[in-house]
Amino acid sequence: MEGASEEWSVSSNEACTLSLIQPPGGPPAHKFHPEFTYPIFGEAEQIFGYKDLQIDLKFAAHDMRPSLQISYGKKFKTVGDTKATDLNESLREFLPPIAFEQGLEQALQNDPDLPSWKPPGERISEYSRNGETYEIWAASLSDPRMKTLVGNIQVLITMFIEGGTHLDLDDVEWTLNRWKVYVAYKRAAPEVNPKASPYSFVGYSTTYRFYRLQLRSPEQKSVANKSDFLEPFPPTKPLTAQEVPSRLRISQFLILPEYQRAGHGAALYYAIYDEALADSTITELTVEDPSEEFDKLRDVCDFRRLRPEFEKHDIKLDTEPFIQAARGSIHTVPTAKLLPRDTLKDIRHQYKIAPRQFARLTELYLLANIAYSHRSSGGGSKTALKIKGPRAANPDDRAYYWWRVLLKQRIYKKNKDVLLQLDEDERRSKMDDTANGQEDEFEGLLLLYSTGLQKEEARNGNGAGPSGSSGARKRRVIDDEEDEHGESDGAHSKRVKA
Repeated sequence: MEGASEEWSVSSNEACTLSLIQPPGGPPAHKFHPEFTYPIFGEAEQIFGYKDLQIDLKFAAHDMRPSLQISYGKKFKTVGDTKATDLNESLREFLPPIAFEQGLEQALQNDPDLPSWKPPGERISEYSRNGETYEIWAASLSDPRMKTLVGNIQVLITMFIEGGTHLDLDDVEWTLNRWKVYVAYKRAAPEVNPKASPYSFVGYSTTYRFYRLQLRSPEQKSVANKSDFLEPFPPTKPLTAQEVPSRLRISQFLILPEYQRAGHGAALYYAIYDEALADSTITELTVEDPSEEFDKLRDVCDFRRLRPEFEKHDIKLDTEPFIQAARGSIHTVPTAKLLPRDTLKDIRHQYKIAPRQFARLTELYLLANIAYSHRSSGGGSKTALKIKGPRAANPDDRAYYWWRVLLKQRIYKKNKDVLLQLDEDERRSKMDDTANGQEDEFEGLLLLYSTGLQKEEARNGNGAGPSGSSGARKRRVIDDEEDEHGESDGAHSKRVKA
């Protein structure tokens, strides 16, 4: 059956076509293929038993109601235990029941309420691109309309986020309230298609609130009656998820292929971040298992937000006290004297950024303020720095030397247990390789940041920015299996992380 298997097999990614549709008279549907189908059809992403197979998954552009249509030229006749893939059965786990009903186009054409349809929740942001208007709406997952919308679009998580999992929409109310969903829509003028909703789906993100224990301040610890600062137990009134101190985590984040590389991801991220900053119960914004593309987006957006704050406080490496010092060990770098740690701590808390992410952004800013010609990518000599070290005559050379040492210090602290298992030469080699990789990544981010500013200027100030209206990078030498707080999924790598 080997020959028959090849003859009757087709790529599931190529066979599947997704599209967003409007009632007749509206814009033509834009079509695209999924990036992943292995959760549905298996690791090989192959479908057996059909010729000229087409799996069309259409979505209503406004509420993302799905409709599945399958067609093929020939189907393999069962021989013994060998039979064609049951396509409906394979897809049933990933699609809501309504997807298997027919007549979506007719339903859209006959829906009199369609022109007045709006996204669920509250509109929290608006921005424009190339003369077109976009809006971002948000609601808790306990909102029935938002829950239905998420149920319609969750298959996209399977198809575009590697390892992405569906939310449990039947969870208890308290848990559903801890989820908040942000949806981005393009809004057309009503006259474009009077029979359709002006709203067309662009992308979405889900966030989840984790309760965070609040430690008492020194002033609170010193008072005699500590119970004055404790919440009564049991609570005197019912609490909601939005009332307790929490760490907010971005869980899923997706922009449709048609709208990628156009600033919509940044607009959605800024909208989430602005809400987190405005919410006094949220202490920190984190990200769950980010992809390389999202990491890049987040780094550039966070850097853009923090750079004016760093400039306002004149954050820089103070190398003067160490000009005559001997070369220091990475174990004993005088971090407290090189940087204003208290000021940086205040900035981090003010902008609710996780410690590891903030350390990377600080390093990125410090690198950006070293003259390019004195950095490795600009022709600076690392060999000369090893000889002159902190006694280099040029201030940019000294800053670059100490920047590299600080970078290696962070890498060492994060990977100490792994590095101590290596001999000294191998340890130095691993440290150098990881530091070089991180520096190359930073240079790429600075270029991306500069390019983004140029694009925004070309839009005449019409782009989404921090507090305004409003995708692969080599994050580390290896895949990082730990989150920003050191929590692990149970697997531990033996390779050095940046």
